[in-house]
Amino acid sequence: MTQATTAPEATDGAAPPGRPARRNAGRPGRADAPARPARAARPNGQWKVDGTEPLNANEKWKQEDGGLSVRERIETIYARDGFDSIPGDDLHGRFRWWGLYTQRKPGIDGGKTATLEPHELEDRYFMLRVRIDGGALTTEQLRVIADISKEFGRDSADITDRQNIQLHWVEVEDVPEIWRRLEAVGLQTTEACGDVPRVVLGSPVAGIAADELIDPSAAIAEITRRYIGVPELANLPRKFKTALTGHPSQDVVHEINDVAFVAHRHPELGVGFDVWVGGGLSANPRLGERLGVFATEEQVPDVWHGVVQIFRDYGYRRLRNKARLKFLLADWGPERFREVLETEYLGYRLPDGPPAPKPPVPGDHVGVHKQKDGLNYVGAAPYVGRVSGTILGRVADLAESVGSRRVRLTPHQKLLVLDVPDEHVEHVVSTLKENGLDANPSPFRRSTIACTGIEYCKLAIVDTKDTATATVDELEKRLGDLSQMRPVTLHVNGCPNSCARIQTADIGLKGQLVMDDAGEQVPGFQVHLGGGLASQDREVAGMGRTVRGLKVTAADLPDYVERVVRRYEADKTGTETFAEWAHRADEEALR
Repeated sequence: MTQATTAPEATDGAAPPGRPARRNAGRPGRADAPARPARAARPNGQWKVDGTEPLNANEKWKQEDGGLSVRERIETIYARDGFDSIPGDDLHGRFRWWGLYTQRKPGIDGGKTATLEPHELEDRYFMLRVRIDGGALTTEQLRVIADISKEFGRDSADITDRQNIQLHWVEVEDVPEIWRRLEAVGLQTTEACGDVPRVVLGSPVAGIAADELIDPSAAIAEITRRYIGVPELANLPRKFKTALTGHPSQDVVHEINDVAFVAHRHPELGVGFDVWVGGGLSANPRLGERLGVFATEEQVPDVWHGVVQIFRDYGYRRLRNKARLKFLLADWGPERFREVLETEYLGYRLPDGPPAPKPPVPGDHVGVHKQKDGLNYVGAAPYVGRVSGTILGRVADLAESVGSRRVRLTPHQKLLVLDVPDEHVEHVVSTLKENGLDANPSPFRRSTIACTGIEYCKLAIVDTKDTATATVDELEKRLGDLSQMRPVTLHVNGCPNSCARIQTADIGLKGQLVMDDAGEQVPGFQVHLGGGLASQDREVAGMGRTVRGLKVTAADLPDYVERVVRRYEADKTGTETFAEWAHRADEEALR
């Protein structure tokens, strides 16, 4: 079991050489600490303000028996006695701390998603997320995942936009054996879900890109070594998402993570990281904000730890829909957040830092690119992240056949084969394509992502993977004359929760039931237009625009996308992006 067994190193008040020691770090109330906020008339469940008494049922069971504890019961009771032996708090709560969710029972339409109880929606099978921090895999690890998929998951596998691989059809009886195989090659499912620090996004080209500013791999490894699977951080108000990149493309969607570190060159201090906090989407989207500080590589784990402790101690726990860090940042602002971080948790001041410059290139890494060592990496696009155990096994075989032992996953549902010699590039590209992974995809296949959708997810209202795949195929036929156009991002989501980042896409689609021309209620989408992030060719990151009443049925989706893209191509001026056009266009042009 790859889980830390000692207390986090950063809690003892010691400072690295050359830094001032933490002055009573983590203990508010001293003269050099900011004043503790006054208790609200109605408590928000902030531990350092209101005390730790649970204010709802979810907080109560987390305190009574934390999520990490359920592993022993899975191994000794539930895997032996089967699905019916699992009580509700474990099944619908603690299992998530180990990457397990019950999946949706087949045949339940989207109209029943909001009306049925969880036990009526769920199947006796699980979705299982394999945690892959930084998206980095060896071919041995990839083959183990592939074999697990084929043996225990009906050959299912999805590359998620969090650099995980998600399997389906997993039975609880098989979970201990799956863990044994994963952990034998250094993988884990620890805290892949739950109110915990989730997988750490990292640049897929860390350590290999010719234009990389700094390799964040050591910082990612240190964060996961110190802090993943430790009880001190295993009960947060909600999930906590992290991103780290040392690449100038800013390839980790940093603006929508709870904490993010973006490398750039400080004019006086050299290469380090710009720190962002408080990003997140879902039903209440909010872009993160810069703290205005500069962090060195060695400071990153301590700064990360300080931010996550602020979330643990000051995050809002009373209402689940207000329990993300973005709500605390909205109330505090970045100046106060920085002050609390430095005074209460770090015990030293961070230097001011300028923002990182606009990315010079896209951040999805699709195509053939030179590495700093003269070899090549090949980035290829599956259809909206959908692969299989069989395909993953073939990728491992292919990589090893040309002397490679490394594969990376991206936050854009793409896959990279590293360390490809020049003489084997063409073979790798063609063999990947034979297996549904295209290194030279159309603009639509390259830029379309989709969440799990109604096929497996209990929250979903509509299908996503098949709908998006069919739409991409149709757009390739219809818009072939625009094959050289700048990619227009198309993100397809099955519910309002925005796992596919709909508010930050050129065309974002939020699944819901809509009325067709015959007056029948059918699967469809609310449309968001003109969103984007720095890594998606946006001058300034921003949320998409909604047009009153603009909805489209799933069946009409290719017609709508073709219509709006052709209107953009006809109306744009100069180098105007789709997002820029969508925000200035009148509503008639967007329908």
